Amino acid sequence: MEIVAQCIGILAMAFNIWSYQQKQQKHIIALQLLGSSFFTVHFFMLKAYMGGLLNAVGIVRAVVYFYKDKFKSEHFLWLIAFLLVYLACYVLTFTIFDKRFNLENAIIEILPVIGMTATTFAFRCKTTQNTRLLGFVSSPSWLIYNIISLSIGAICCEVLSLISIFIGFFRIDRKKSMEDSDE
Repeated sequence: MEIVAQCIGILAMAFNIWSYQQKQQKHIIALQLLGSSFFTVHFFMLKAYMGGLLNAVGIVRAVVYFYKDKFKSEHFLWLIAFLLVYLACYVLTFTIFDKRFNLENAIIEILPVIGMTATTFAFRCKTTQNTRLLGFVSSPSWLIYNIISLSIGAICCEVLSLISIFIGFFRIDRKKSMEDSDE
């Protein structure tokens, strides 16, 4: 079971890494939707319930932001709704899923909430550059959680995501910035 869970995590990682190399925000979101789908299964298999819950919410969030016009995702209420759901997942982790509440666990379990919040703000951004910049908040938060959860695919995902964000930033955003300054 552990090996299957780690393989699913590696597949999820591939989608998330690939997402940061996209030129269009819609493509970033679509690939992260696939990554979230596989990470949901992965984290539940590892009994890392906060990761599983938040990735399940991440699927819904990706759909809402992928279809921005249809769902009017720019409306402020969507942001509030997702933030409230993230907090509800935090509470569920300590109630329904019986995670022991102490200072250490409270800090560990809030990290993916911070990551999801940053990604939600990133999906609301108008530019891919800002989307990538918020990845610098999301990825380190998730990385620490993943190390503690012993999620090989997710650890690799966040390390590679950070590298991919840097590459995307320099390959696309910096190049575009230089072209804009030449005009």
